[in-house]
Amino acid sequence: MAHKIILDTDPGIDDAMAIFAAIAHPEIELLGLTTTFGNVSVAQACMNALTLVEMSGATAPVCIGESWPMHSDPMPFPDFVHGMDGLGDQFLPPPHRRQHDQFAAPFIIEQVRQYPGEVTLVAIGPLGNLAHVLELDPGIAKLVKQVVIMGGTIEHTGNVSPVAEANIFADPHAADIVMAAEWPLVMVGLDVTYTVLFDRKLFSYIALHNRKVGPMLHRAADFYIDFYQHEHKVAGCYGHDICALTYVLKPELFQTIEGAICVVPEGIAAGQTIMKRIKGDAYFVRAWDERPLQKACMQVDAQGVIDFFRDTLTNSYWQAR
Repeated sequence: MAHKIILDTDPGIDDAMAIFAAIAHPEIELLGLTTTFGNVSVAQACMNALTLVEMSGATAPVCIGESWPMHSDPMPFPDFVHGMDGLGDQFLPPPHRRQHDQFAAPFIIEQVRQYPGEVTLVAIGPLGNLAHVLELDPGIAKLVKQVVIMGGTIEHTGNVSPVAEANIFADPHAADIVMAAEWPLVMVGLDVTYTVLFDRKLFSYIALHNRKVGPMLHRAADFYIDFYQHEHKVAGCYGHDICALTYVLKPELFQTIEGAICVVPEGIAAGQTIMKRIKGDAYFVRAWDERPLQKACMQVDAQGVIDFFRDTLTNSYWQAR
């Protein structure tokens, strides 16, 4: 049975990798993409999503979503990481496709209620759209199959502050609402994504065996890898968003821990994801006590993720187009 997925995204070079994989994988039924601000503005994110879907020969609808954090100032768009256009400064021709007429949150609600217990929400950007879903329809959480988030960190240092990961930091109030909801949630954060490194040879291989989108992705990856080589001194780029999608298809590649999660909403630790990992301790601070247990990925078979990405980006879907 195919996994029904809605991909909530802010494309983004690593988002593009996940979008292409979600479109091409034979075990995924991509119900749609919902866009948010994050790596770029929400308008650019929507344009990029439409472009990537069109390039792929897919027909999944693209819905525009949140453009601003709930209760905090927006962080600057990281054009030094993803480029001014979000796709490595390629400035691709505008797509012919148009966005869906529904806003992101109502679209998600409609799809989940149409397929109760079947839809997985894969969120690889800031979490405003998911928080908006919960505000509009609080009962929806019990109808979602699971929520898989690329974001946060439990033990690894952050990437926008010593304690915060970028997607959570971008809208910490929304993230806290999402972590507190009564749905099965898996946090795929920096504890695992910083161990999955894609090198230039991988993208050269994909470009050679996938003439449809491989060359464009190769150019985007070169831009992305240049950033990581300069800032992190590594010979590749990290597969942040593809890790979240891989978890849906291959959870056996990951080791998780379980506990209630709170997000620090403001101050010097804004965006920090704090899990209560010791069961039964009566802490003086009781913020975690009424929250559901959620999962966080702590270890991953990195080669397994690399193989999943390579195989999906060069499978028969692309050869038929």
